[in-house]
Amino acid sequence: MNNLLQRKSIVIPFIFLLFVWITAICIPLISPYSDDINGAVNFKIGPTPPSLSHWFGTDIAGRDMFTLTIYAGISSLKVGIISILIAVLIGMPLGIVAGLEKGWIENAIMRISDSFLAFPPLILPMLITAVLGPSLSNVIIGIGISWFPWYARIARAQALIISEQDYVLVSKSMGANRYHILKKHIFPNSLSPVLVQATIDVGYAILISSGLSFIGLGAQPPEVEWGLLITQSRAQFLSHWWVVFFPGIFIILSVISFNLIGDGIKSLLSPRLNL
Repeated sequence: MNNLLQRKSIVIPFIFLLFVWITAICIPLISPYSDDINGAVNFKIGPTPPSLSHWFGTDIAGRDMFTLTIYAGISSLKVGIISILIAVLIGMPLGIVAGLEKGWIENAIMRISDSFLAFPPLILPMLITAVLGPSLSNVIIGIGISWFPWYARIARAQALIISEQDYVLVSKSMGANRYHILKKHIFPNSLSPVLVQATIDVGYAILISSGLSFIGLGAQPPEVEWGLLITQSRAQFLSHWWVVFFPGIFIILSVISFNLIGDGIKSLLSPRLNL
């Protein structure tokens, strides 16, 4: 029963995220207001509250908020997934090298990582994006570069622990070279904690990218992204609640979904936690 509940904690949020992704891809084909994605405006019908013809209402420019909110899921999910993938691809190899190599190599890698960790999670992506220029691509780079130290630390800790395990010591005594040990033991056994952390961090990356878009450093028109939708409508929020409410709800649900998936994966990969 516990395993079933754990799997539900993964399956339900995964279905939600998959639904958002597929719907976002298909919305230009199925929505009668698909022109709104390309910047079409109709001030005569904006802003109007949610109705049967406009499920999420319209913004001040008369654009259908349902179409825009769903379509924005492509950009937001893309930023979250790709930026964390970059962080993992940078941080994990560096962490493993730091765990296996002693001396100045380990010290250099970890001191560089510590210097990145000295910045709050939002500040460094903001600085990098501000230097490179406002765009979703630069947000991805900013988050990816800023967050690699977390994965370097996780991978280093795993490499230190695994390299002292009996089966690794036996493998060394039988003449296995470092590449074989890295390929067969260190890398596979370091993936689980990295995967759990990365899944959780995708949600936070979406939150940070939305925050950067809100202050003008993320997505730029005519791009559509949840944070950008909120900042474009923040002046009307007090009198027209729906223009901010629905993009905000999708941000919240996405962050919660990735957190639930990460917790579920952690439980499945660590059965002793269920005892």
